[in-house]
Amino acid sequence: MKKLPYGISNYEELIEDGYYYVDKTMYIEKLENLAEKRILFLRPRKFGKTLFTSTLENYYDLKKVDKFERLYGQTYIGKNSTKLKNSYHILKFNFSGIDTENEDTTIKGFKKEVASSIKLFVEKYGLDFYINTDDETENILDNLIKAFTIQKTEEKIYVIIDEYDHFANELLGFNTNQFKSLVSKNGKVRKWYEILKKGTESVIDRIFITGVAPITLDSLTSGFNISSDKTQDREFNAMMGFTEQELRELMKAQNIEEEKQEELIPVMRENYDGYRFSLHGKEKIYNSSMCLYFLNNYVRFHEVPEQIIDVNIASDYTKLGKMLDLCQGEEREKVIEKTVSGEGIVSEIRQKFNPAMEFTETDLVSMLYYLGYLTIEDEEVGYPKLNIPNKVMKEIYSEYFLEILKRNINIDISENYTEIAREIALEGKIDKIVEMLGKYLKNLSNRDYQRFDEKYVKLIFFCIAMNLKIFRLKSEMEVQRKYPDILLIPKERNKGYKGVMIEFKYLKKEEARKQIEEYGEFEEIKELENINKYTVVAVNDEIYVEEIK
Repeated sequence: MKKLPYGISNYEELIEDGYYYVDKTMYIEKLENLAEKRILFLRPRKFGKTLFTSTLENYYDLKKVDKFERLYGQTYIGKNSTKLKNSYHILKFNFSGIDTENEDTTIKGFKKEVASSIKLFVEKYGLDFYINTDDETENILDNLIKAFTIQKTEEKIYVIIDEYDHFANELLGFNTNQFKSLVSKNGKVRKWYEILKKGTESVIDRIFITGVAPITLDSLTSGFNISSDKTQDREFNAMMGFTEQELRELMKAQNIEEEKQEELIPVMRENYDGYRFSLHGKEKIYNSSMCLYFLNNYVRFHEVPEQIIDVNIASDYTKLGKMLDLCQGEEREKVIEKTVSGEGIVSEIRQKFNPAMEFTETDLVSMLYYLGYLTIEDEEVGYPKLNIPNKVMKEIYSEYFLEILKRNINIDISENYTEIAREIALEGKIDKIVEMLGKYLKNLSNRDYQRFDEKYVKLIFFCIAMNLKIFRLKSEMEVQRKYPDILLIPKERNKGYKGVMIEFKYLKKEEARKQIEEYGEFEEIKELENINKYTVVAVNDEIYVEEIK
């Protein structure tokens, strides 16, 4: 049984140390067959971008020709190799680790990564070249290209850039002015890309760039306008991440029986699946890192992990959430409300935008798509309809929504989710969660009451309930059919924990009672044991709760 490659992003290490590889090498052939030679490909965090760049690096490196069979013999590309295999000098940059404390540390980090990558390149390919670390970053690259042109006549370079936008994303989270300085006409980053573009006229034959968002492309366009963006190309929808078939094959390789797979797949589908990056993409994609985290725990302990989301992955997404603050005002709040409520948004997806300028609603929706908070669910009048892909993203979204709410009403609400969960599970009561809901309602302004309705009250409650980890949360918002507003079902029903069913109304008490009684007659609901039924009626900041026996 091969080891699970959780946390492994070096292709050579993965193969030689006996890890299981989900074969994505057919996309090497697809990329090579494109007319375009300079490709930009964006995906959210933890979708396997670094591993894919490493796969490209090892395949095209002329120094790895003797290892080709060992590294690729069992893969698609090993059995269908292309004419360009092992034919390039690989110049690879990874900008993910740059210190972005301020503009000075960012420039130093950028320069250090460029210099160290060029140093490895020079040593690996035996180039006679002195790296002057006191020189400007763009000059170091320019001088390398000139030296290579003289010393390696007729040979070519394949440039691979991983996380090209990382430092820009970090800076934008807290200092837009420094971002502007870096990518301005005279900025160091822009000048460097101008030299990279110039190199394509001589020795740089191919370029592959990955990142999360086209955050700097508009700023860098005049300096680097030669890349072809394949992010939304239907042919490459599944190039990173796992399809369900790939996930099943991975589970089979771990000796997980088919019967057990049928138990685990729905859990993983609910939490990690649902991504479609192309409007016409055929399959939905699972977040690969989250799947590997889940399976790594399952293989070790033979049970579903208590924490469904890896804390390392969660911190990546919540950190990137700071970027949403680039869009201020009601536009941001409306987008958040629509998506969390399950309504979805029909919008074009921008292929490049400049956050140094004012963010529009379309910019924000596009940013949410690139960060993985939204994905293409359907098509409407020729435009993508976007929604939240899975439960993990809904949890992160819900936390962000409540954070915005607290900021708007300028209070700090204590959130003791443990006590709320214990009260519901052990007593079937909702006093504490209703109390928290009341704190939000009491502190909202009169302006907010103007747009208050049942949906808005339910939305706040839904976001609070998303944090109760011991329950499965079902709601009308999620299933989009006739269903109770909120249904909290214990995940471990064998422990005798109680659940609750709640119907919300705003100013309509009798209607709430009637609907909760109707839902109680559904066969699906009748089968659930230990379910207490409540109506919750909000009148401005007053909340009336009635238990229905």
